[in-house]
Amino acid sequence: MRRSAGEKMEVIRIVEDSQVSVKRTLQELGINRSTFYEWYKRYLEQGYEGLKQQPRHQNRFWNKIPDNERQRVVETALDREDLSPRELSYHITDKQGWFISESSVYRILKSRGLITSPAYIVMSAADEFKDKPDKVHQQWQIDFTYFKIIGWGWYYLATVLDDYSRYIVHWELCKQMQSTDAERVVRAALLKTGLDKENRPRLLSDNGSCFISDQFREFTEIELNDHVRGAAYHPQTQGKIERYHRTMKNVVKLNNYYFPGDLEQQLEQFVGYYNNHRYHESLENVTPADVYNNRKSLILEQRAKTKHRTLTHRKMLYEQQKLIVNADH
Repeated sequence: MRRSAGEKMEVIRIVEDSQVSVKRTLQELGINRSTFYEWYKRYLEQGYEGLKQQPRHQNRFWNKIPDNERQRVVETALDREDLSPRELSYHITDKQGWFISESSVYRILKSRGLITSPAYIVMSAADEFKDKPDKVHQQWQIDFTYFKIIGWGWYYLATVLDDYSRYIVHWELCKQMQSTDAERVVRAALLKTGLDKENRPRLLSDNGSCFISDQFREFTEIELNDHVRGAAYHPQTQGKIERYHRTMKNVVKLNNYYFPGDLEQQLEQFVGYYNNHRYHESLENVTPADVYNNRKSLILEQRAKTKHRTLTHRKMLYEQQKLIVNADH
């Protein structure tokens, strides 16, 4: 059965996001592994266009990336080792003003030995909340996670995340995980945003004791639009904030902490990076701050212009080189 480029792209995304192995995922989808890896190879080499059915011997060399642009990719990657190929692609487009696809970045870095990890990353699948928000401050997610500070014991990080933009509205390191702590953190988030009561968000949480208490219920009934809780034993409902905490811990927990203030400093740095600098794939590779501050559409429009300008320039260079070759012959 022939599949469209869109169907192949969907299969690639399912495999990338699968919680189980590639082999098992493909078995469930009924797709041969060799077929999948052929699709993926073409995707890495040519991007989405490589997934389309192409006439044989079609000449596509006009879009060959010039050597100077390849070198700029390598130099940028060495300068920004914290960025993945996907993030580098959009960093170059946004900051340097010329377009290159993430598959091209990956291929260039792979050829230079700058990537040794697999081409795909298996990530946990997360079910989405059934009533997805369509604007900022329509729904917030809140959750606690914990850290051990040497000599001080356990501390609990409370985070309020805007569901639509994934922007961290407020966070606080707490000594306990009580309903009073949850209430204080939500109040601080409301104070930061300055939302009037008519525009306050719905709050999504798990079924932790601090969120099901009568005290917290009374607080949410007065101060919030609504409070809903995920299904018991199903943390995927709060998948966005669960994923954020996991991403944050992968960075912050690389160090040991001996004082609460040291941990708070690292958390502040990470939140600043996450909100303002980290390209988020689910947000069409803009930052949470870009969505939160309504800049996303302008950025995507500028990227489209940059891509058109870059590809037009490459085609012009190709035509010029073709004329020179024809003239020599």
